[in-house]
Amino acid sequence: MTIHPQFGASVRKTDLENFKNSPQWNGKKFQNLSTTTMNVSLKTLPKLLKENFTNTADRMPHQSLTVMGLDEKAFMADEESPKFVWYGHSVLLMRLKGKNILIDPMFGDNASPIAPFKTKRFSENTLSIIDTLPDIDAVFITHDHYDHIDYKSLLKLIPKVNNWFVALGVSRHLEKWGLDAAKIQEFDWWNEGEFEEVSFAFTPSRHFSGRGAFDRAKSLWGGWVFKTSDHSIYWSGDGGYDHHFTKVGDKYGPFDIMFVECGQYNEHWHQIHLYPEEAVKAVMDANANIAVPVHWGGFSLAPHHWKDPISRFEIEALEQKQAHFTPSLGQVFGFDDMNSPNPWWKNID
Repeated sequence: MTIHPQFGASVRKTDLENFKNSPQWNGKKFQNLSTTTMNVSLKTLPKLLKENFTNTADRMPHQSLTVMGLDEKAFMADEESPKFVWYGHSVLLMRLKGKNILIDPMFGDNASPIAPFKTKRFSENTLSIIDTLPDIDAVFITHDHYDHIDYKSLLKLIPKVNNWFVALGVSRHLEKWGLDAAKIQEFDWWNEGEFEEVSFAFTPSRHFSGRGAFDRAKSLWGGWVFKTSDHSIYWSGDGGYDHHFTKVGDKYGPFDIMFVECGQYNEHWHQIHLYPEEAVKAVMDANANIAVPVHWGGFSLAPHHWKDPISRFEIEALEQKQAHFTPSLGQVFGFDDMNSPNPWWKNID
């Protein structure tokens, strides 16, 4: 099975040499800042797989979620004012200082391409969105899971993008799929870089990685901070609650906006995915002004209803008086658009 292109590449000797320089590498695998486990065993696994991959219709929208076509004029206007477009789950198109940046470009229709059961996207024909995007100046990737790196999406993007900034160990997949190694830069936690007028840093999260049976935790995972002369943005990446949110806030905050993971949680893997209430707390820990919950609205990757993440997040954010915004799929939005709520999901069954 590992010869299927979806798996990406195995760890190379050169990767292992690079990993030795990382404080996160223990000689065999990457590790989180705090001890992290999953409450899954051979005894519980069959039940969990059945819960996760069956009866999904009861957890999904009763209709396909519409993705708005890109309003390119609105997106490209005013280079000094950041613009954003969320395409569901963890796909974000962002315009900073006149540069178009794409984060975790998983536009495919299936988040479980090697599993016996398909994890169907809530929206139709999303892979074709790539053909409608403006020129992309840079792609940023948080980790190598299938719901964040999609083989079919990458094949469409690789010929079009010259700058790729990825978590340590992820380049091997991209190179196997045809990307020139010279176009890729890998980052360890707290590594910083610059792209034109945008400064950025790769930040810790509490998660894991791997695309096959033998590469678990053989590449790193994390989030991204973006800073310009006028704005500061935090993309949390996937991961459970821990003290790293405070550390990131202390080092790089305060933030104008934080895109925070909110969805695909379960008690059996609580330490690697935030509960919605913890997502609100993470925003407050990081000292972010406006919260935008992501990692929902795209797939059912956990046995909870598709609205559960955003419903619980909204209740907690209102309770904590935390400013937040929920963009429609494909909507171009900036800071001026986030002054009023946009509960689009409430009108859909």
